[in-house]
Amino acid sequence: MSNPTLDAGIPVLTEIIPAPATIATPLSDTSVPAPIEESLATPALQTQSIRDEAEWERLEREVRERVLVQILERVDFVLEQRVRDSLADALQVAVERLASEIKDGLHNSIKDVVRRAVTQEITKLQNSKK
Repeated sequence: MSNPTLDAGIPVLTEIIPAPATIATPLSDTSVPAPIEESLATPALQTQSIRDEAEWERLEREVRERVLVQILERVDFVLEQRVRDSLADALQVAVERLASEIKDGLHNSIKDVVRRAVTQEITKLQNSKK
């Protein structure tokens, strides 16, 4: 059973967040030879990528926590509604069955009472004729 009004509160991730561009800080052209310059740039890029990865992990954790909080807020309501619906159906069936049993019981009781009353009247009439 999908209910659009109930589904409206469920969070959906629809926005794609672009990855930040890695920017390497330029090294000054003082007296650093090219091979040493590359070896110095590599740790800076590694540090930047580690920072980017840590930032992504933090962002992922925050998004996951927000989504879980929003879902948990709706879980109680949705569960309660489903239990109510299921319980209402079960109670309806039970009430119909009980009403049918009561109706049959009353029918049999009235039938027995009428039978006894008729039998008593017939007996009285037969005794009065004698």
